[in-house]
This record gives sequence, structure tokens and C-alpha cells, in this order.
Amino acid sequence: MEPATRLDQNHQLSLKEFPYVIRWREDRCTRCGRCTAVCPVKAIEPIVFMQRLIQSEGAAPTPYTVRKVMHGISQVTDIDRYCTGCGTCALVCPTVAIEPEYNSHHKFLFYKNKGGEPYRRGGRRNDPSTSTLDKLKFTRISMLTDPALDAGRHEFHIRTLLGRILPPEQLALKVKDGKLVVEDGTFIPPVREIYPIRIGSMSVGALSPPMWEGLAMGITYLNEVEGLPVVMCSGEGGMPPRLLKSRFLKYFVLQIASGYFGWDEIIHALPHMVEDPAAIEIKYGQGAKPGDGGLLMAYKVLKLIANIRGVPMYVDLASPPTHQTKYSIEEAVAKMIQSMSMAWGFRVPVYPKISGTKTARAVLNNLARNPYAAALCIDGEDGGTGAAYNVSMDKMGHPIASNIRDCYLDLVKQGKQNELPLIAAGGMGKTGNLAANTAAMIMLGASAVDTGKYIMQATADCFGDEYNRCNLCNTGRCPRGITTQDSRLYRRLDPDKVAERVVEVFKSADVELRKIFAPMGRSTQLPIGMSDGLSVGDKEIAERLQIDYAC
Repeated sequence: MEPATRLDQNHQLSLKEFPYVIRWREDRCTRCGRCTAVCPVKAIEPIVFMQRLIQSEGAAPTPYTVRKVMHGISQVTDIDRYCTGCGTCALVCPTVAIEPEYNSHHKFLFYKNKGGEPYRRGGRRNDPSTSTLDKLKFTRISMLTDPALDAGRHEFHIRTLLGRILPPEQLALKVKDGKLVVEDGTFIPPVREIYPIRIGSMSVGALSPPMWEGLAMGITYLNEVEGLPVVMCSGEGGMPPRLLKSRFLKYFVLQIASGYFGWDEIIHALPHMVEDPAAIEIKYGQGAKPGDGGLLMAYKVLKLIANIRGVPMYVDLASPPTHQTKYSIEEAVAKMIQSMSMAWGFRVPVYPKISGTKTARAVLNNLARNPYAAALCIDGEDGGTGAAYNVSMDKMGHPIASNIRDCYLDLVKQGKQNELPLIAAGGMGKTGNLAANTAAMIMLGASAVDTGKYIMQATADCFGDEYNRCNLCNTGRCPRGITTQDSRLYRRLDPDKVAERVVEVFKSADVELRKIFAPMGRSTQLPIGMSDGLSVGDKEIAERLQIDYAC
């Protein structure tokens, strides 16, 4: 190979342009090769280099120069093999000789469009600043209670209802032979009692088999042993046929999206289902990339996923931005809710999931007039995703707090605030404060919240963060084995440990919710819309959310 010319070298990038710089300690390194073997993006490689040394020996030493051939580690400057800062190298190094260091002065986005293709990544938006939810405080404290004791003393019932809750005068009930019965030919919407924190939509395919299995085992244990009715959304892509025909289906929300992936298996399993699902979610959008369809990269479509979804192996699975058989969101929602309700004999709550946007209120007002609509799920801008263009994740979407607040106040004006539940998603627990974020959203008007990225970080030790650390979710090279279909990688993940952490996370969140609600005198009923319990030290946020300003 010909040596590089000066012109070629002039077009190489320096390490200062990259988001993470590898710090390697030559004096500590044993040259074992573990770091280069586990790097998911091959950002480091072993090198041989010549080192110039000054030596002097003897009684009257005269310094002289020697050159030695040395072995070491080098970070590549190829933009396609940039270091993501996941730190897997540091994890396996026996002598703590290597670690990535965040470079706050990088110019990564200036160069990550090689070939004219915009930068696409997984994870969540690159915004390390504190979210609006983390600025809210709970300031309505009853002086007749002891906050330190009540959370442990009271009998708590932290539950919410998923489904349309009709007012008493609209229920077609009558007393017959001393019993309350439903009048013939009338329809009462199906309702489920669930825990107000749900595991949001992460599909079989987006997650590895051990990760998905661990989450499924965790929620089953929570329901059947701990008595917490936690439900989990399947995400688009269907579910394993054996699970569809099992009694555990009642702990899952089945999602259908514009790609209809996996729904052949679901429809074929309908006659064999021994339990109904907790609900049906119709996905029209997600907060991380509003207006975009879903995408499962070809690297993840291996045999198991291809069989569940009914597609060939190794092809990109793109869902259209909208359901192509419909002409408008109003028509789509009405027809899809009607058809899904009919498929399960009107026994299962059916609701849409939309992106956080200024048009959310228009969708809500149409749902309020639809007797079969069970709820509305809104996914805010801080939601995570498996694969999206960086510009969508960082520059598009609507904050969830103000979106939910606007929708709730619209329901209040219509007198339907206790009828149509709102589910908030996108950024719940972004900084680790899952219970506090949940309580704040409930007081702003949500009946429940969805959390996804937090669950991955808390139960499977995900490396990703909002400094663009790791975020390889879309490439199938997840170093933790969470978002990959490569068996060599996902064998690193123990589903039993994931399930154990799921249980621990929800039990601790339950204690924290009690600590928040007890001083407010709420132990048997969620404080949905109780905004007088919230305060914030930012006047603009206080005015926007119509809550108390306190400083």
C-alpha cells in the first residue's frame, strides 16, 4: 500500500472532532486485547509503533538513542467507527488502563453525514438539561398528618383505571330481583384496573429475547406475587405465539401500528386465547420522531423476529408514517377503534397513541365523542426510540407536561375529565426520578404514565445517556445485549436478573408514590388533576401549566 500523501492526511479528522476520546495508559496496559475484542463499533485497534528512547549505561554512562518496536492501542479517526463512549473497554480492562472521556468541544454533527445520509441514532434526545417535570415541587401538605409515618401506616390503593368511565346516569343498569344487572342490548365500556406506571412500547425485535423475556417475567411476578397490576405494551411487531395463547396475556397491551407487523400471528391466535389482553393500543406516532413511521433495521431481523413478524430475514422493516388505509386521523381513529373492539367482542379497551403535538387536542376532542374510545396516550418529545434521524429527535416534538395539561383542561371544560383517561409518555424518569415525575404528571391530569428508557437503564444497566453515549440501539450492536438480536451479544444478559430488577424498581416506586401522596391526604384515590398540590420556581412554567409559583 502506498504511503498517505500530505493531501490525504490533511483530510483526516483529529480526535478533537469526536464526541469521545479514548484515554489509554501505556504504563498500565498488559496488551491482553480484551478492549479491542469487545468494542461494539471497532473504534480502537491494536497497533505496532516505533518508540525512540534515550539510554545510558556503565560507570561513566554516555547517553545514546535506541529505537524499540512497541505494541499499543490506538483510536481510529474514521467517522464510521467513532467511539460512542459506551465504556465497554473500561469494563473488561483488568488494569484500569483505558476509558472514554467525553469531549464537550466536539464537532461530531458537522461530519456525521458521510454519503449524504443524515445522522441516525437510537436512544433519547441530546438534551442534558433538567426537564420541566424535574422542576415541579409538591407543596400542598396537610397539617393533620405526619408525612414520615403516613406512607407506612395508611392502607394504600395506588391504582388507576384504563378504559372509558361513564358517569352513573349513563350506565344502563337496573335492579332485578335485588341484583344490579345490565339492561339488554346496552353497551358498557370495558375497564381495567392497573398500576399507574406502565412499561411502554418496546417490541420483540427492538429488544433482545432475554431482555423482553426478563420484562415479561418481572411484570408477571409483580401481578401474581406482589399484587401490583403492572402492564406492559408489546410494541409493534407482535408477540411469541405461545405467549398469545397463555394466561399471561392479560398483563400485556397489544400494539398495532401502520406496519401491521406480527398481526397475522395475533389474529390466528384469537380463537385460542384463554385470556383477553389488558388493552389494544393503536400507534399513530411516537414522541421521539413525530410524523415518522417506525423502523427496525435489517441487522435485527433474524430468524426469530422474521418468523414472529411474518417477513423475510435481513430486510429493513419500515412502518409508514400513517395508516395507509385511512384518509384522516379522525377516520383512522374511528375505524381502527371500531374494528379492534369488534375483534375482541367489545371486551377489551382500545385507544390510540399519538405524538406530542399542538394537534393533540383536536384528536382528543374527536375521541371524547367516540363511545368506544378507551383512552388517549400522548408521547412527548423526550421519548426514546430504536432508530431515528438526529434532527427529528433533537428538534421536533412537544413537551409532554404542557400537552397533557392542555388536554386535561379541555376535558374539564367538557365535563369529561373523569371519563376519558390520559396516558403520558416521553421522558418519565429521564433523570432517575420516576415516581416524582409520575406524581407530577398525575397532578397535571394524566391517569397513568409509560416508561421505557428508564426501565432499560434501571434493569439492564444500559450505557446510553443524553450526551450521546452509546445509543447504538438501532444498529444491533448493543454492548449490553439489550437491543440486539446477535446471540453473541445478548448472551451477556441474564433475564432472571432483569426480572428481579423490574420487581425492585416498581416496589421502590410504589413506596415513593406513597411518600408523595400521603401528606396530601390521598391514600385510596389518585390525585388526578390536583394541580393545587404543585408549585414551581419558574414564573413562565407556572403560567403555562396554570399552577402555583413559589420561590
